[in-house]
Amino acid sequence: DGMLGQMMEPVVLPEPLSADELPEKPWATTGHAMKRPHNVVNSLYLTAEDLEDLNRERYERYATIIENEQLSESYLTEDADIVLVAFGGAARVARSAVNAAREQGVKAGLFRPITLWPFPTEALSALVPQAKAFLDVEMNMGQMIEDVRLAVAGAAPVEFFGRTGGVIPTPDEVLAAIVALNEKAGE
Repeated sequence: DGMLGQMMEPVVLPEPLSADELPEKPWATTGHAMKRPHNVVNSLYLTAEDLEDLNRERYERYATIIENEQLSESYLTEDADIVLVAFGGAARVARSAVNAAREQGVKAGLFRPITLWPFPTEALSALVPQAKAFLDVEMNMGQMIEDVRLAVAGAAPVEFFGRTGGVIPTPDEVLAAIVALNEKAGE
């Protein structure tokens, strides 16, 4: 996101892999390398049955992607009562707020989706049994909130904290939202 694009800090990059070392992703669009003739993709040239077969093939591809490409990271979620869910620059702010909450005795943790599609629903759902509430922290109007609600499936409250227009939330603002949600969840 824009915030990450303008940051300056040390970074350690892993050794690059050669193309031969990359894992195969048969579902990925990589071109056909002249293995088949050029074609025009246009449903007007397909019969209804052919189009249905093509649609089923695409859904199978999507299912493979969903099964294999969900990525996420958890930070201090093992005992968290309040789980923050954040991505991009907002996740960095949320992590600082989690640390500050812990210093105040509030058991907060951070779940960071690395992929937003497919959303790592199963990994977030695994945190539901112990959490009292979830706080979706974003730098927009709630791009991810419905994914979080679907993963939590009504088992705990899900609240939203967002800033827009390039305004970066401060750790103190997010901490205040954590403390308020913790008090509310404890009632």
